[in-house]
Amino acid sequence: MKAVRLHAYGHKPAIEDVPDPEITGPLDVIVRIGGAGLCRTDLHIIEGQWKRKSNVVLPYTLGHENAGWVEAVGSAVDHVSVGDTVIVHPLITCGLCRACRAGDDMHCSKSKFPGIDTDGGFAEFLKTGARSVVKLDSTVRPEDVAALADAGLTAYHAVKKAAPLLYPGTNAVVLGAGGLGHIGIQSLKALTTATIIVVDRSEASLELARSSGADKTVLADGSQVAKVMELTDGKGCETVIDFVGEGGALEDGIAMLRRAGSYYVIGYGGVLQIPAIDIISTEINFVGNLVGTYNDLTELMTLASQGKVALHTQIYPLNAVNDAIDDLDSGRLHGRGILTPGAR
Repeated sequence: MKAVRLHAYGHKPAIEDVPDPEITGPLDVIVRIGGAGLCRTDLHIIEGQWKRKSNVVLPYTLGHENAGWVEAVGSAVDHVSVGDTVIVHPLITCGLCRACRAGDDMHCSKSKFPGIDTDGGFAEFLKTGARSVVKLDSTVRPEDVAALADAGLTAYHAVKKAAPLLYPGTNAVVLGAGGLGHIGIQSLKALTTATIIVVDRSEASLELARSSGADKTVLADGSQVAKVMELTDGKGCETVIDFVGEGGALEDGIAMLRRAGSYYVIGYGGVLQIPAIDIISTEINFVGNLVGTYNDLTELMTLASQGKVALHTQIYPLNAVNDAIDDLDSGRLHGRGILTPGAR
């Protein structure tokens, strides 16, 4: 099969032929990939930021946002069948450790993360586990939902944490209205009654934010902190949901936060620096977010089926993967880039 393989950090991946995956265990599932989302994390992987985190052996196949059709199943798999349309939870989990038994899938003690620490879905086929596949209606097109497997899941997971704090009359600031941000905005609209204020440096992204449900938008032109403070009567917002995490976003977001506010970190690349006394004197909180649970994903897919969450996408064939990477890296890609390696 064809696959996008990373051979060296700091260099573009290459498309090459690799063996098809095979069923080797009773709970294995092989998915023909109809849609695989391109994520900024893929850029960070290529840059080498994940080298010490993942300890993956190069070369390997990228791609951690995947959906498609079941191609083959192990002998113990009975909840999906060959031909079913599925979206793939980003982790392969054991089901037996404390985290798994608590439904806290992303902290499984024996997890594998296709596209991060093992071969992913920028390929015609992906091998995963039975616990990772969510069956979808047969009318769903994998390329329309693939990025919900990580970008959507991570955004929804963060919003779900923030939702109890966002009662009527509160303000939620979203930093970044791109591939994750536009899903976060829709999730906020579905789960809360808060006023949604979106900050981005791109007018095109702000237009996407407005179409996704943002109540107010602010151009990041140097005056964004002052504008957000004005919109919140000088008090700041109850929550900041940061889909950027670099390039000054962290500093801006902290300045936009009110006393006892909570800051949800999703984007990364920067460094969070704040004096401890500033945290305790205002009782502000910082919350990390790593993908989400299997149940989060099923809830998100319910919202998608109800038309409350939809992806803004741009489709690329597998052989245009480096064009997609360039578009994302340069800011030309608004929404989510989707590869279609095993499309029927």
